[in-house]
Amino acid sequence: MTLLADRPTITTSTIPVSAIGAPRLLLGLDRYETLPLPEHLALHGPLPVLDRIQLLSICRQVNLTGRGGAGFPFADKVNSLRSGATPIVVVNGSESEPASWKDRALMRRAPHLLLDGAVLTARAIGAREIIVACHDRLSAERLRTAVGERASIGREPSIRVETTASRFVGGEAGALMQTLNGGPGLPPGRKVLPTRSGVATAPTLVSNVETFAQLAVLARAGAHRFCETGAPNEPGTTLLSVGGAVARPAVLEVPTGTPLSIVLAASGANPNLQGVVLGGYHGSWHQPIGSIRLSRSGVHAAGGSLGAGVVLAIDDTTCALGELQRVSEWLAEQSANQCGPCRFGLPTLAADVAAIRRGDQRGVEAALRHARSVTGRGACSHPDGAARFVVSALHALHDESDLHLHSEGCGRPVTGVLPL
Repeated sequence: MTLLADRPTITTSTIPVSAIGAPRLLLGLDRYETLPLPEHLALHGPLPVLDRIQLLSICRQVNLTGRGGAGFPFADKVNSLRSGATPIVVVNGSESEPASWKDRALMRRAPHLLLDGAVLTARAIGAREIIVACHDRLSAERLRTAVGERASIGREPSIRVETTASRFVGGEAGALMQTLNGGPGLPPGRKVLPTRSGVATAPTLVSNVETFAQLAVLARAGAHRFCETGAPNEPGTTLLSVGGAVARPAVLEVPTGTPLSIVLAASGANPNLQGVVLGGYHGSWHQPIGSIRLSRSGVHAAGGSLGAGVVLAIDDTTCALGELQRVSEWLAEQSANQCGPCRFGLPTLAADVAAIRRGDQRGVEAALRHARSVTGRGACSHPDGAARFVVSALHALHDESDLHLHSEGCGRPVTGVLPL
């Protein structure tokens, strides 16, 4: 498929960042490319020491959930650690979602903030080892430099940075455990929680980069000050990777619950939008309804998921069905090929999208049928996410589909507005 556009994208070593309101996670990044330890401490202050009870309490007070996609409560994850063995903390920086840059922004530009959160957690739960896993070369370099800087602090758990393969399903917690244990970076067919048996069979607390950075901010601010911004049920700020048909693609820090219209306006979105993808490629397509609140509950109320915090605008200069076809084919290629839904279902679903774009009247019914057939039947959640992405697009792009099914198509080229 030929792509015809030259759009602004995030490809350089310097990831652009911005904020609506006062930044917390991105504090100081308007002045520094990467925050060295002295400047980090000058901006954020010393790291408090919390015991396990204090950690659980403060996380529950603000309803701190994971920011990697699933949104699991952090306190519940800590409580599920198997007792009787020394736990390990793993920071999951294997950000393999093509449209997401928020974790790489933190790893490259504010590495000490996420390391603070990991150290805070390790001390509270009695872990002696922290592993930061990432596939991005520059992120790994910046993290190793930061770990070296922290040698002057002393009395910290051992911290090491491990590089992983860049594969969409490789960031799943089970796949990451397999990688760190020397196996293939694929989701295991048998579900074993890392908190029960993770790295070297030890109980392992795994959470994503932003979650640990949020924890470092929370510990310093305290629950009351942390809740001064954001949605009442999900206080604080969140990071969004904003891209697509926007003039200023960037990692944007916003108060939770910020309306979609404000984020699109701040990013210079094309006013003539066909749709918006929220949550990434395991997320969902939506009509560009500006009142959608960008929080987990807000996007859920709109029928989707905030997922990995991705916001992608699709304008009227591209064939939206062609964009959907590109991504659905890519999702099929990225599968683990371990079960029928991945090996056969996802390629068939991608072929259904291609058929709709060609004007095949049977395509929509076939796509919906095949999406139902893979949902809930895979060895991991990849088939479910891919099916959700396609089905939500068919609902959001009803008018576009009609042009292809009942006319001679939309007449627009495929510009590649959705990054791969």
